[in-house]
Amino acid sequence: MTDAAIATHPRIDPSLCGAPVSVAPGRAEVRLVATPVMAVDDLGLCHGGFVFGAADYAAMLAVNDPNVVLGAATVKFLKPVRVGDAVLARATCPNEHGRKRMIAVEVVREAGGEVVFTGEFACFVLDKHVLAG
Repeated sequence: MTDAAIATHPRIDPSLCGAPVSVAPGRAEVRLVATPVMAVDDLGLCHGGFVFGAADYAAMLAVNDPNVVLGAATVKFLKPVRVGDAVLARATCPNEHGRKRMIAVEVVREAGGEVVFTGEFACFVLDKHVLAG
């Protein structure tokens, strides 16, 4: 359940990037459950792109503008995620400079709270949609 109306990424697939748990000005939380389609091998290792996707989605929701785009990201994958794991991507916007938002994201394993991923996402709010002519 979210606290604020979601203004960005309305057609994102929650089965691939997670579902919003909470959204408020300058912060958001997204929950992702690693499913078998995310596995890269028979041991159930989840591809890191899905974890990154959940973190990116949380960053976008922390900005929550229809014209927000990701410009850059610096990330660290700290622990593996496996099929069946539920993770929470928590994003906060500690600073804002004009159109630029620097978003800190931490992804934790729901069971036990172990940090599996950290990142800093440079997001930009544009005057119009990035694909608008």
